[in-house]
Amino acid sequence: MKQENNLKQLAQSIASHTADSVMVETPIPGLSLHHWDQTTEPMCHMMAPSICLIGQGKKRVFLGEDTFVYDANTFLITSIELPVASQIIEASPEHPYLGLSMELNLREISQLMLDVPASMESGKDNRLGLSVSDLDEALLDAFNRLLALINTPEDIPTLAPLIQREIFYRLLKGQQGARLRSIVSRGSQHHQIAQVIQQLKNNFKESVKIEELAREAGLSVSAFHSHFRAMTAMTPLQFLKRMRLNEARRLMLANQLDASNAAYEVGYESPSQFSREYSRMFGAPPMKDIKQLAAARA
Repeated sequence: MKQENNLKQLAQSIASHTADSVMVETPIPGLSLHHWDQTTEPMCHMMAPSICLIGQGKKRVFLGEDTFVYDANTFLITSIELPVASQIIEASPEHPYLGLSMELNLREISQLMLDVPASMESGKDNRLGLSVSDLDEALLDAFNRLLALINTPEDIPTLAPLIQREIFYRLLKGQQGARLRSIVSRGSQHHQIAQVIQQLKNNFKESVKIEELAREAGLSVSAFHSHFRAMTAMTPLQFLKRMRLNEARRLMLANQLDASNAAYEVGYESPSQFSREYSRMFGAPPMKDIKQLAAARA
């Protein structure tokens, strides 16, 4: 009963701060709120290491060939930056989708890990960089207290870091503890792959040689492919392609670039190849897709 009331409180808090907005960046660093009055088609984007909760509604996330569904009784967590597609599958004007996402501070988690004994709990597969877990009362309560700070902005600088630290502590103690530990533990294969992903993100315009990436990770080419796919559900080249296409889409939508310039900006030498791969990923040629997106957001 208490958890049911806490979920209602979470949904009410998100609704009160979003009104008719699709997304709101809160004054709490890394915390954003989401409000959708209808279901959506899958939307491709890069997802930073984060935890996502739902106060009302249901969402589906696609990673490679894998599908994850979560609702108000579960939460989704990503331990590395991933190219995903997200779809709201339960929402209406009467009962809108109300959710939140908070970026994970991996440095804070790394420091906190030293003080938190390793949990005996483990997820089904700690290798993949994305997972869904049951939402417990303590974690839900912490998020409600974090959201309440939006109403007292003068308290945010002092209290928000304390509550976020509590959230990281509870994640380390729970089913996702092993996943987070493996990402922030220097020398682990998960940490090495995460570093390669960061390198890809910082240099996604450059041509890529798998042998060099494997060497950076301290792995053979075959082992690198195996571990990369286990964490991301795709090959390094597939990952890079999705990252480039997501960035091109963002540039066209936010900066009004045409398809040729966007293709050049993300590292494509052939506009026709860019258009083919873009259409395959997003279901429409670049400019048609951007017009549809702009109309949907108007």
